[in-house]
Amino acid sequence: MPWKVARKNEEAIAASCLLLMTATNELTARLVLQDGTVLEGFACGQHGSVIGEVVFNTGMTGYQEVLTDPSYAGQLITFTYPEIGNTGVNSDDQEADEPHARGLIVRQLSPQPSNWRSQQSLPEWMEQHGVIGIQGVDTRALVRHLRELGPMNGVISSDGRSAVELLEELNQAPSMEGLNLADQVSTPAPYTWNKPCGVKFDQRLQSRPELPYRVVAIDFGIKRAILNRLVGHGCDLTILPANTDLNTVLSREPEGVFLSNGPGDPAAVTSGIKLARGLLEQSCLPMFGICLGHQILGLALGGKTFKLAYGHRGLNHPCGTNGQVEITSQNHGFALDAASLPTDKIEVTHFNLNDRTVAAFAHREQPVFGVQYHPEASPGPHDADHHFARFAALMAARR
Repeated sequence: MPWKVARKNEEAIAASCLLLMTATNELTARLVLQDGTVLEGFACGQHGSVIGEVVFNTGMTGYQEVLTDPSYAGQLITFTYPEIGNTGVNSDDQEADEPHARGLIVRQLSPQPSNWRSQQSLPEWMEQHGVIGIQGVDTRALVRHLRELGPMNGVISSDGRSAVELLEELNQAPSMEGLNLADQVSTPAPYTWNKPCGVKFDQRLQSRPELPYRVVAIDFGIKRAILNRLVGHGCDLTILPANTDLNTVLSREPEGVFLSNGPGDPAAVTSGIKLARGLLEQSCLPMFGICLGHQILGLALGGKTFKLAYGHRGLNHPCGTNGQVEITSQNHGFALDAASLPTDKIEVTHFNLNDRTVAAFAHREQPVFGVQYHPEASPGPHDADHHFARFAALMAARR
């Protein structure tokens, strides 16, 4: 069984490892990729082994939001920024109650945070929540490798097994294509959300009408920041599980329906596609989808999705059309195929200006639209917050 050991920048890796020995108790770890590439470093967080799709995020900040974002379920996150953990972790920046990323890959992990909001160091938080990680890795070489060959499964291990043994186990793991992970991260039972929006120093628009908008949100892996921004724009939310049927949604008598972000292959979320198609056919309710929800709307309208070469995960992706550009936060490994979208029903309103993939669309006749990127900006810029106001305006127009 062929495999190779990556040896790029050995001296730099060795120098980094010497600096990290004290923090890691000298416990070595391996990252083995599905193509046989092996990178060695030091264990961080919980010790053990974990398999997932290896992807990379180019953001310089926001590691806590990324690790707790349910959209990263099933993935091993490589941060391209060389030092992670400088600002620690805190209870306000969680996107869910627990981490959803399976593992963490970094160049260097800071054991001593310095920030007025910090409540705990990232290594301590990882160990507490069972996140397995590896540090001391040449993340530049790893990201170049992933950019050339695309995302692939990998295993982080600090349990002493050989690379050959790990590769044999890795070859049995399923790929991301065809996986419905939304059902795994969705809420098991309905709940409501009308809490004040975000932290006290958040200066973004807060618009609470005298009578809030009744919104049903379908949870395919919803981020807390999205809930907060919907509340900030006047919504009282009822969150329902990913496999909710049409009659259950309509029985709540909503003024609007929101389809959330989430992990996995959108084409595999058949219950969500069926629900969206039923809402489009049997109601004229305003509908808004973000990320996976955007893709599900596109699939329900007759479009197709495809897996991107290496995904969009970062905080500075330009999106727009007709001379108007938004700098956006993104996290997705699949996209809508522009050529498959029915032009008689859908207008593409935004493209990703890096690769011309579909970034947003609107229905030509119904109050329905989807956004591939993350207007809640957690982490990221606030350029796209107006999409929440647009959803609220569609509901207001129907009163």
